Amino acid sequence: MPTQIDLFRQAGVEVIEPEPKTEVHLGSRRAFVNLPRKRREVLKEFAEVLAELEGKDVFITHDTGTYGHFALYKLKLGRLRVEIFVDWDKETPSMFWLRGTREGGIRIDTDRVVNLRRQDYFGYTMWLLDFWNGFGEYPIDRYRKPGYDSLQIVRFND
Repeated sequence: MPTQIDLFRQAGVEVIEPEPKTEVHLGSRRAFVNLPRKRREVLKEFAEVLAELEGKDVFITHDTGTYGHFALYKLKLGRLRVEIFVDWDKETPSMFWLRGTREGGIRIDTDRVVNLRRQDYFGYTMWLLDFWNGFGEYPIDRYRKPGYDSLQIVRFND
C-alpha cells in the first residue's frame, strides 16, 4: 500500500501563520478585511511617489468637511524633504514627515491608509492618499475620525 506524502514536513517548506484580518462592523453584520496587506502595498507605492517628489515644490490640501473645525488648502512645501519612520519590530512605515522650507511640514500617520490614487490634469498631477476608519457608528479605532478621509498632494508640471 503506497504511503501519502506529508506536505508540511518536506525539506524547504516553511509553515507560517496567516496574517490577521481586521474585523469591521456595520450594524449586526461584521466582515473580516485584510487591511494590513492592503496598507503595505499602498505605502510601498506612496514611498516611491515621495522619492520622485523629493526636492520639488508640492501643495497639500485636506478638507475635513463637516467633521472638523479647519481645512488646509494648498499648503506649499517648497523643496520637499521626506522622513520615513518605521516601527522597530516591523518593516511597514508607521509615519511620514513631509517638510518644506521655513520649517513647514505635515505628519502622516499610516495606520488607516487604504488607497493611493493618481489623477493627471492639464498643468498638474494630484495624488490622493485615502484613509478609512470603519463605518460612522462603528469605527475601527475609536480615537480617530470615523469614516473615509483623503489627503491631496499636488505637483504642478514644469
